[in-house]
Amino acid sequence: MNTLVALCAVGAEKILGNEIKLLGYKLVSNAPGRVIFSGDDDALFRANLCLRTADRVYLQMAEYEASNFDQLFDGIYAIPWQDFLRKDSRVVVDKVRSHKSILNSEHSIQSMAQKAIYKKLGSVWHMQTLPESGAESDIRIYLTENRALILLDLSGLPLHKRGYRTDGGIAPLRETTAAALLHFFLWRRKTPLHDPFCGSGTIPIEATLYAYNVAPGFGRRFAMENLPFFDNQRALEIKRAEAEKIRTDVEVHITGTDIDPAAVQRARTNAEHACVMAGRALNLIDSSDKVRRPDFDVADFSDIQAPFPHGLLLCNPPYGERIGDEAQASALYKNMQSLLLDFRGWDIGVITSHTQFQESFGRPATSVKSLKSGNLDTTLYLYTQHEGTQNQKPTTPRMSRSHDTRKKTNRSEKKLHKPEIF
Repeated sequence: MNTLVALCAVGAEKILGNEIKLLGYKLVSNAPGRVIFSGDDDALFRANLCLRTADRVYLQMAEYEASNFDQLFDGIYAIPWQDFLRKDSRVVVDKVRSHKSILNSEHSIQSMAQKAIYKKLGSVWHMQTLPESGAESDIRIYLTENRALILLDLSGLPLHKRGYRTDGGIAPLRETTAAALLHFFLWRRKTPLHDPFCGSGTIPIEATLYAYNVAPGFGRRFAMENLPFFDNQRALEIKRAEAEKIRTDVEVHITGTDIDPAAVQRARTNAEHACVMAGRALNLIDSSDKVRRPDFDVADFSDIQAPFPHGLLLCNPPYGERIGDEAQASALYKNMQSLLLDFRGWDIGVITSHTQFQESFGRPATSVKSLKSGNLDTTLYLYTQHEGTQNQKPTTPRMSRSHDTRKKTNRSEKKLHKPEIF
């Protein structure tokens, strides 16, 4: 059995833990921004391929007491690095975190760890100097109350880099954060979903992958594929098993709008890439089925109205630190009050770092959830306007495409018509 550590946004630990349990692995413990779990050898690849809310996955190499540099060095040296690294690996201790520990100089800990690893490898392979001409292997160290946790990165690029987004536009929402938002709402594919500030399309695209049960990592590679213990044949078998779980026989209503035509075009392109990724996964099991992309349209949020009695409106509108200034953000949030009427019966979720959002929006949230991703502290405001949203079916006639968000042609009459179908 292996012990693994998955990182996530601070505040999303419970969601990530539930994901891990659904994969069949056992939770060990958690701390702010990370969840520790145990799993078999398949878990090393499968966790990277399947976890939607994890930012990275690490293999725990050791955990031990380290109240001085001799103990730190000896513990790292004792790890059989030759089983996990290649002779040409370029080893990088990329991050050190020290909390309530005697050893608190991150630079000194970094240098000592690197020295211990290279000394061990040189001793085993009888080499004075290692070439470091191969792929980079990252090590992370946590020191908490004089206890060292040594981790080997299995992911490489952060897992929010799914591979489908070629252009994120200005300050896009992380894919892992978007996935976490969906889980906060317990969103299900039967519930219509709309994003009125879709930007590069992250929320609707992540909802689509979730609705059709497409593993988020199908479009990329992972750092562990460069390590000597990686079993390519077994990884292919895991991919095929996950491809078998993709659902193409479900009806979903996932849409997005944005006032910026360039943003909408980016969203369409990124969505197309995501669906091509899903199609390639289906090809692994000789299936020609396709995953339908979410639909996007150019529209101001004030010119649209809910096409179904119930649903989820989820968005990441511009805010002071991301786009514009705080005064502009406040004015925008005040105008967003119209969504409460235009999407009456829909639950509404807004994520922002603007601390005065509720005052500007003019209504206290049903519940509030803090979420820290990267260096930005954000808050998810949830407005519940309908009980039992998750099990409701649309009552209006089904259209030929999933894009059912309709525009208002006259705000006083609330007259609706179908948008352009593309």
